[in-house]
Amino acid sequence: MPMQIDSMHKLYVDLLKDLYNAETQLLEALPKMAKGAHSAELRQGFEAHLSQTRGQAKRLEQIFSGLEFSPNGKKCVGMEGLIKEGEEILQEDMQPSLKDAALIVAAQKVEHYEMAGYGTARTFAEILGETDAIRLLQETLDEEKQTDDKLTQLAQSHINRQAIGLDRHDSGRS
Repeated sequence: MPMQIDSMHKLYVDLLKDLYNAETQLLEALPKMAKGAHSAELRQGFEAHLSQTRGQAKRLEQIFSGLEFSPNGKKCVGMEGLIKEGEEILQEDMQPSLKDAALIVAAQKVEHYEMAGYGTARTFAEILGETDAIRLLQETLDEEKQTDDKLTQLAQSHINRQAIGLDRHDSGRS
């Protein structure tokens, strides 16, 4: 049964539960994305983010250890949808560099979703005076921003250029 949200504290807990579920879903999705990446750098980036995601889930567990609630019990439907988009990309029949470019799009959507959630959770923690949580949430928010920046750099450095190169050779464009 869902928790009745009748206070700012419960809204904060609900958001934390949502983030925790999002991270646990990512723990299952990232290995698939890594396996589907053609670029070694992109694959390594997904693998590194998998390790980071484990740490982010542990930070949320640490926050929950000081609360009267379990981190479980909520499904993050937003992350579920973003992961489904990524899975669709993995199933598409595309040139490898084009698939890598599409995987970066999917990964950046995930990062932006997480940044929105963690930024809001950190703000709620500030309002509620949850000092330890503020630091932990900010640490995760910083990591999410760094991952997004790395994805942008990877796309700009060569993956998108390789995918654009395919366009120059595509004589059957409509």
